[in-house]
Amino acid sequence: MTAYMDHKDLANETIEEGRARDIADNVHRVLDRIAAQEAASGRQEGSVTLLAATKTRDVGEIMAAIDAGVPMIGENRPQEIVAKIDGLRYACAQRGVVLGASDVETVESLAQTDDPEALTRLPVHLIGQLQSNKIGKMLPDVNTIESVDTLALGEKIARRAAARGRAVGVLLEVNESGEEAKSGCAPDEAFELALELASLEGLELQGLMTVGAHVDDERRIRAGFAHLRDMRDRVRDSGAEGTASCRELSMGMSGDMALAIDEGATIVRIGTAIFGPRDFV
Repeated sequence: MTAYMDHKDLANETIEEGRARDIADNVHRVLDRIAAQEAASGRQEGSVTLLAATKTRDVGEIMAAIDAGVPMIGENRPQEIVAKIDGLRYACAQRGVVLGASDVETVESLAQTDDPEALTRLPVHLIGQLQSNKIGKMLPDVNTIESVDTLALGEKIARRAAARGRAVGVLLEVNESGEEAKSGCAPDEAFELALELASLEGLELQGLMTVGAHVDDERRIRAGFAHLRDMRDRVRDSGAEGTASCRELSMGMSGDMALAIDEGATIVRIGTAIFGPRDFV
């Protein structure tokens, strides 16, 4: 258990009206920024999905963001998903929303509806590192694991998913910046690794992910994003088994979102601009 979980009840479902309003206003501002950047970059409206990065945020805060229009959430740590998922699933069901990999029949029951067409799906992504001993806990809840960076991890996820009779979405994480503190495979290994992951039963390679370089040099940040886009295109167009679904580019956060969209991001991972600075790391 991470230290901050001793000091904050992540399952808390209550939220002050002012705090909920601030989160909603922030969500609307971020959505407006995304739309404006899509237009400025010549991108199709709606081509970029907002993922709310919910690390250290409790159920009440996350539901305020979902109520404001966030279409996808991403957690960094498996233990946070475990702490929040029951409360989030129930609250979403009351709104006619199927959260993550939840069973539709269960949600229909919770939502007191027998019309599956009336339900909305809201994906849950794991955007932080995944230890192999946590895979089994994640598969019932997450749609996509964005942090796969080795074949060994991909194989372990694939075996667990195949045993459950399902395929889990994955993104290959690439360390485009080359910074030692960041995870991800080396860029020159990404193409072959992507093809290997795409061929595994139990996985669906949905795209690539990176964290932008932590520098002030816009050209360097752009270069990393552009390289990831080109790599995605190479994998998708390779014709190799399982690569046709490689469409997503998860890149860009609160500070470099505009650059990422300009370079082709399809998912932007936004935390601070929605929830404000974190009280815990």
